Amino acid sequence: MSDWVTAYLGLGSNLNGPRAQIERAVAALARLPGCRGLRSSSLYRNPPMGPVDQPDFVNAVVALRTRLDPLVLLDQIQGLERQQGRVRGRYWGERTLDVDLLLYGDHRVAHARLTVPHPGLPHRAFVLYPLAELADAPPLPGLPALETLLAGCGGESLEKIAPPPLP
Repeated sequence: MSDWVTAYLGLGSNLNGPRAQIERAVAALARLPGCRGLRSSSLYRNPPMGPVDQPDFVNAVVALRTRLDPLVLLDQIQGLERQQGRVRGRYWGERTLDVDLLLYGDHRVAHARLTVPHPGLPHRAFVLYPLAELADAPPLPGLPALETLLAGCGGESLEKIAPPPLP
């Protein structure tokens, strides 16, 4: 892909200093080749979505301009997860870093390795609220408007804990 596209990425961590994990990830994403103009939401704390016998998560969303193909971007962010000690254990379990490709411009991607928009996006307050900080009306191909999704997701369990980290 040669045109610049805005991609939105969801970041989450609940192990080994979650706030620092997110801050390191934001800095690393700002240095990705073929990417520029990274912006980050505030950091939010929320209870785990999966098993409850794990620490709370710290989450954020970043927007970056990229020329990378979605699958190449996926490879880059999965490499970043590994660099920060990600081990894929139990489903929806604890992790040092999780980075999800939420949106890729107004494109839809249906691939064995990647679905965009991210299938969980409409139901996750810990993604929707930070996303709303970065864009009033991001393209949500095939989904309702962001304000409609926000109205239906309930953000009572979210706690804003820090301003956006600097890349």
